[in-house]
Amino acid sequence: MNVNSPSIIRRLFTVSILLLFFLGIAMLFGMSFGSTEGGLSAVLKHLLKPKETDAILHTIVWKIRFPRVLLATLVGATLALGGLVFQALLRNPLAEPYILGISGGSAIGAIIGILMGLSRFPGVSMAAFIGSIGTLGLILVMSSGKTILKKDSLLLSGVMVNAFCSAVIMFLVSLTQDSRLHNIIFWLMGDLPMGEMRHVGILAAMLLPCAIVIFWFSNTMNLLLLGKEMAQSMGVNIKAVTIILLVTTSFMVSTTVSYCGLLGFVGLVMPHLLRLLLGPDHRVLVPACIFGGGAYMVFCDLLARVLPEQGEMPAGVITAMIGAPLFIFLLKRSKR
Repeated sequence: MNVNSPSIIRRLFTVSILLLFFLGIAMLFGMSFGSTEGGLSAVLKHLLKPKETDAILHTIVWKIRFPRVLLATLVGATLALGGLVFQALLRNPLAEPYILGISGGSAIGAIIGILMGLSRFPGVSMAAFIGSIGTLGLILVMSSGKTILKKDSLLLSGVMVNAFCSAVIMFLVSLTQDSRLHNIIFWLMGDLPMGEMRHVGILAAMLLPCAIVIFWFSNTMNLLLLGKEMAQSMGVNIKAVTIILLVTTSFMVSTTVSYCGLLGFVGLVMPHLLRLLLGPDHRVLVPACIFGGGAYMVFCDLLARVLPEQGEMPAGVITAMIGAPLFIFLLKRSKR
């Protein structure tokens, strides 16, 4: 990491403050609206004069919506950051956290956990995490040796493993005939559960060290984009850096996926969008993805809660509906 340049520090500070402001606005709206009572004016009054509001609104805001908003922030930040790392590591703008088959392994583990009757946290989350780590180990074995540095080898291995995992998922779903099928389908579509603050704290404690490691290697990712020979000539141990970033990002993403299911397109769209707006410098893009991805996920989760007249829809439906056309637009614009 090299952020000693005054211009980089100034730009990093400006971008972080701006995106942090947008994240704060998104979190405020996420705490204000939902399927129950509230509203922006009522929540603002409660925040400014907490003693003048009733206990029901206090419970809704701080016990239900606030933990979920924090969870959405962590999930969005993790997926966007994971997509940024994979795109830099594989030098492919289409790469995302799911490209190596981690989502397929997580889904298999989660479905098995649901069928076994385990609690969502930590039972199903642990089963999904074990599945994702097993998938990562399989892909590393398939791409072992010198080919681990070749982006095509990693991409093809991920595609093959994902195809196999999809077949296993359909097999498991076809065997399920009771009410557990609803839980499985919701998990596969990406569902942000009603969490407790201690669960959010555990997730944050697991993700924060990974984000620090990735930021430490942010300038190294800039060098990797220049090519293998150029990076090696500038003293980068490509194999060590690749393994560290791959394992760190895979752990971070699989932990998130194991808790919230398959939330697609966040790691695909947000790094691409921020790269077009802010440029290719990863020293700026890493914190931008953390704050920008968090704000985007909070906004998508808010839509998932307020659009249905009754109940709510999985957040993964919203991320796909927004992310797919947005990515097509960004892809066409980048080719001009």
